[in-house]
Amino acid sequence: MSVFVNGNAIFNAARQGHYAVGAFNTNNLEWTRAILKAAQETNTPVLIQVSMGAAKYMGDYKLVKKLVEEEMRVMNITVPVIMHLDHGNYEAAKECIEAGYSSVMFDGHDLPFEENLEKTAEIVKLAHAKGISVEAEVGSIGGEEDGIVGEGELASVEEAKQIAALGVDYLACGIGNIHGPYPENWKGLHFDRLQEIADAIDTPLVLHGGSGIPQEQIEKAIKMGISKVNINTENQLAFAAATRKYIEAGKDQEGKGYDPRKLLAPGSEAIVDTVKEIIGWLGTPEVK
Repeated sequence: MSVFVNGNAIFNAARQGHYAVGAFNTNNLEWTRAILKAAQETNTPVLIQVSMGAAKYMGDYKLVKKLVEEEMRVMNITVPVIMHLDHGNYEAAKECIEAGYSSVMFDGHDLPFEENLEKTAEIVKLAHAKGISVEAEVGSIGGEEDGIVGEGELASVEEAKQIAALGVDYLACGIGNIHGPYPENWKGLHFDRLQEIADAIDTPLVLHGGSGIPQEQIEKAIKMGISKVNINTENQLAFAAATRKYIEAGKDQEGKGYDPRKLLAPGSEAIVDTVKEIIGWLGTPEVK
């Protein structure tokens, strides 16, 4: 029996209850432990996701899954954990279904729409046969993710309805959000389009590029139907800042301060603090 849950009940409850659950990208051992620690200390469910690039960096999809599983065991994690592929192409989604992930994202937004529909339907069939949930994408998320560059076009309401009709479990929709740091001239989220999509479908909606969007905008989006918020850059920046502070203070040159377990500890704690703070303003309720 898998230690992971597929998240359907969690995200459907979030959509109904007008709160969100955080989806945090892992990049290595420290990231994994920090995210799990934050979830356990706040007693809230969490989605740990890995991108194709991060999985390649760490080894492969099976290794990432096993790392999360074993850390859950040794850390005595009792809150629900969803193991998710982030922005997977068709081959990656199939590989993660075979590897036993509890949730996968098939990102076909860069394909012709009919092909996106066709491949999403195939992934839904394969995943649902094994009790695995599926996230799809309509409209592009701005910025770059694993070589896929999106201009941030708005999702079509009609296309969102067609993708949702395939039985996907949650849907990422482009509403002016982008990956990575937001430029100074960014105009903000398109709430009118989000409202149109939320009115048209009951599927839990996903906000990608959550790092850097003003908190009040994310909170407004959550009230309108966003149930899953993806966070990565925020943790990367927190980790980098804490590590820089440690080195600039000369801590790495004091005693055995160069030991990676000491060198990486401030950054890891910064991720714990960041994840806990974000969980707080997403409104994620504690596990009963």
